[in-house]
Amino acid sequence: MTTKIDVEAIKNTMPDYNAIGSLADFFKIMGDSTRLQIILSLQGRELCVTDIASCVDMSISSVSHQLKSLRLARIIKQRKEGRTVYYSLDDEHVRDILATSLEHVHHV
Repeated sequence: MTTKIDVEAIKNTMPDYNAIGSLADFFKIMGDSTRLQIILSLQGRELCVTDIASCVDMSISSVSHQLKSLRLARIIKQRKEGRTVYYSLDDEHVRDILATSLEHVHHV
């Protein structure tokens, strides 16, 4: 016996078009391996651009460019101390998404 699917009920639970667009943009930012390396280097710690560049074996200029994209996407935040800017993950949601994603790729 086949059950009737209530398509309207499903449509009513879906996020609006703008939210879906924002989610797609979020995944585009997270889907870049260079940016993902930077994000992973910031898990649980705050780093300056020089330290991030060393962690990911990239130039400071390249890292700075990626940090700007991540900051505009609200994936990371910055804090200035004197002339040094420190970067960290924006909030626990980013940490949770990373943890869940890593768990998924390691799941056998």
